[in-house]
Amino acid sequence: MIRRVLKNLGLLDPEKAPPESAQLERDGYAVLEGVFDADEVARMRSEIDFWFEQIPDERHRKDKEEFRYEMFNRSAACQAAIAHPRTLAIVEPLLGEDCHVIANTAWRNPPSFEGGIWHTDAGPHVPRPEGVEWPEDIPYPIFAVATHVMLQDCALADGPTAIVPGSHRSGRMAPWDAGMDLTYDGRPPVLIEANAGDVVFFVSDVWHRGTPARDGARGRFFLQVHYGRRDIAQRVRPTVDVNHVSPEAAARATSERAKTVIGLHEEFFYDA
Repeated sequence: MIRRVLKNLGLLDPEKAPPESAQLERDGYAVLEGVFDADEVARMRSEIDFWFEQIPDERHRKDKEEFRYEMFNRSAACQAAIAHPRTLAIVEPLLGEDCHVIANTAWRNPPSFEGGIWHTDAGPHVPRPEGVEWPEDIPYPIFAVATHVMLQDCALADGPTAIVPGSHRSGRMAPWDAGMDLTYDGRPPVLIEANAGDVVFFVSDVWHRGTPARDGARGRFFLQVHYGRRDIAQRVRPTVDVNHVSPEAAARATSERAKTVIGLHEEFFYDA
C-alpha cells in the first residue's frame, strides 16, 4: 500500500485501506457490490447508447463496433462514475491519492460474444523468468487497475471475465493459447459473475480473458475504467491526436523510433 508524501511515495498502513484493496494486492481481483443504484445505471446506459448511435465507426475501424472510447469526455454520468468515492477508496491505497484515469471505454458485447484469449492489459511490470518467485515479504507493486462498472447483470451464460488469481505476481505474460484449465501456483480461474451496479476490479498484469457466451446469453454491457499511477501516461486519446509535440518536431521525426522517442506511439493496450 502506498501514499503520497509531498511529491514522492511512502508506505500506507494496510489497516487504513479497505479489505478489497488488500484482496487486489494479494489475488489480483475484487468485486464491490451495489456501488451504483438503478437510476445511475440507467443514466449511464442511456448516455452510452447515445454515443454508440452518434459514432457508428469509432476511429473509422469496423472492429471497434462493440466499443466506444473516452467516455468521461462524452458522458456526464460516466464522468461521475469514475470518481465514485467507494471505487477511489479501493484503488487509491494501491496507486496513490493522485491516481488518474488512463482509459475509459464502454463495452457492448452481443449475445454471440466469443470471448477472448488470456492476456494482460499491460506489463508484466516486473518481468521475471519462470521459477523466480516474488518475495513474500514485499507486496507486489501495482501500477494500473481496471474496473468494470456493470450496466447489466453478467451471469455464466453471458461470458463473464475470467481471472487467474495471483497471476499478476508471476512476472510473466499470460499464455495466450491456454484453455480454461490454466492455473497459477495451483489456483484455477475464477469467473466473475456480477450484477448491474456492481464494480469488478482487477490488476492490469493479472491473467484474464472474456469467456465465450452460452445458450441464453444476453450479452455484456459495462463501462471499463483503467486507473493508473500519476506517473503512467493517459491513453484516453491516441498520441496522434493528443501529444506534446510541435508540428516542427513531428516533421523532423522521419523514422518510427524517432517518432516514439518524442512520444508519438501507435495505439496499444489501453488506447486500442
